[in-house]
Amino acid sequence: MPETLMNTDFRTQTRAWLEANCPPEMRTPVASEDDICWGGRNAKFTSDAQRLWLERMGERGWTAPTWPREYGGGGLSGAQAKVLTEEMRAMGCRSPLNSFGIWMLGPALLKFGSEAQKREHLPKITRGEIRWCQGYSEPNAGSDLASLQTRAEDKGDFYLVNGQKIWTSYANKADWIFCLVRTDFEAKKHTGISFVLFDMASPGVSTKPIRLISGASPFCETFFDNVRVEKHNLVGTPGGGWEVAKVLLAHEREMISGLGGRVVSRPLGQVIAEMVGTDAQGRLVDPILRARVAEFEVDEAAFASTLARFGDQTRAGQADPAFASAMKYYGSELNKRRHELLMSAGGSDALEWESDRSDHGAAARTWLRTKANSIEGGTTEVQLGVIAKRILGLPGA
Repeated sequence: MPETLMNTDFRTQTRAWLEANCPPEMRTPVASEDDICWGGRNAKFTSDAQRLWLERMGERGWTAPTWPREYGGGGLSGAQAKVLTEEMRAMGCRSPLNSFGIWMLGPALLKFGSEAQKREHLPKITRGEIRWCQGYSEPNAGSDLASLQTRAEDKGDFYLVNGQKIWTSYANKADWIFCLVRTDFEAKKHTGISFVLFDMASPGVSTKPIRLISGASPFCETFFDNVRVEKHNLVGTPGGGWEVAKVLLAHEREMISGLGGRVVSRPLGQVIAEMVGTDAQGRLVDPILRARVAEFEVDEAAFASTLARFGDQTRAGQADPAFASAMKYYGSELNKRRHELLMSAGGSDALEWESDRSDHGAAARTWLRTKANSIEGGTTEVQLGVIAKRILGLPGA
């Protein structure tokens, strides 16, 4: 059967399944952080519908649709996964699960993990049973990540880990961590790093939330004091963690680039028109704001097309790994522009910080939170350096 016809049949079947299985409550826009499902051992669902939607999608493997079925995925082709995304978007279906395990760790385990590690961790990730966090940055190892100093001493059957990580997203809510540690203290800094997994409930692990200018605390300081990590939780080879880290970082940057895509079902212009009003021709009454919104929507559409092409190339193994840096940079900038426009449209009302009318300052807090997009997953300066060197081929300074 021709592939086009197969995808047509798959689209029809997918639409029917979503209609029958996505609860009506899960076809409405996310209203707050509480509406986002992260899963985990201590997951607290806001409704039975949220729990049911995760269970149904997890059972079908559609939380990670392109992963192999034997590891809990959906076993779909890239084209089929794209159809699934399109049908979910058309129906307004929420994502059943937000997961660093799906976005970052899973692809790294599929490439570097042992068979035992894949069978142990991947199905739990797809079902939302374990929530992961990322142990990369340290107080003195941010942009120069390879200078990290968290130590993992070889004790025979296990490693003893000591050190500190920082900017660990949701570490205080995570069940497990994927972590870069130094196992060879004499080797050059890149070659002495290993990639390990361990339970955040292990003795010696502690976290301290970091309060941001938005008033929220999604990031943490994370401390390791004689934490025992069994050697079967080493991913790849001792000292080979940098290769794992680079693959994972590419997927992280691709994830963050998604912030540049449309975050609501309606164009930004429609949202802002409701805020500021329209003239007799149905246009935004503010001509300067109208021009800025039009420019943004053109850039947003162009980025969506480029992101889709990059996704297709990645699935086909044809994408330049460094292009994830370009996508991360531009997606971050688009997201910041989006919320700058919303703040401009909201005027002084958008600056309200704690009122019920403003949903406790949701607009202002989200706008401030977007500033971190330029830092997390690699700073803008680092991304521009990667683009200059690896894509444009420019000489170093």
